Amino acid sequence: MENKSIKNIIFDLGGVLIDWNPEYVYLDVFEGDRKKMKWFFDEICTMDWNENQDAGYALAQATEDRVKMFPEYEEWIRMYYGRWEEMLGESIVDTVALLKQLVAHPNYRVVALTNWSAETFPVALKKFDFLHWFEGIIVSGTEKTRKPFAEIYQLTLDRFQLNPQESVFIDDNARNIDGAQALGIHGIHFLSPEQLKSDLVKLGIDI
Repeated sequence: MENKSIKNIIFDLGGVLIDWNPEYVYLDVFEGDRKKMKWFFDEICTMDWNENQDAGYALAQATEDRVKMFPEYEEWIRMYYGRWEEMLGESIVDTVALLKQLVAHPNYRVVALTNWSAETFPVALKKFDFLHWFEGIIVSGTEKTRKPFAEIYQLTLDRFQLNPQESVFIDDNARNIDGAQALGIHGIHFLSPEQLKSDLVKLGIDI
């Protein structure tokens, strides 16, 4: 990949800037039984199922579909979106501090690209002031596609007129980083705010 100076920073939200975790609900539901909770996420309310809603499928319909498949677990299934706000933790403070520096820097444009249901994203917008700092946010549920599909990265580049070689994408999911890199965008797999800062500096970003 040609080494051009980075001018554009694209943030994922959940797991990078916002702590979202269904465990906050289901650890309580399953009385701390992590094995049972893992089984529920692996077999009933799976990540693939949830990601379908991130791509625009209606939460209510998704819930009914799953209840029809597993009627004996109806109560637990309805909790997934019924208690969704309880899965929304706090901001990841040290990443928000980095975001603040980057947004304030005259040399950088800062946008977000998130896999998030269009139905629940307004809750996050209301809760987290820093979401209003971005030049713009691409929400998968609104666009009816999601990471790691190429079209959502291309849509982000086109909408904000970004050169991929001058852009870096930050995400906590390695699969999503691979999707961005396939289009020539630099990628940082987020593990911690400290590691993120170090990797940004390695790319020549002034932070």
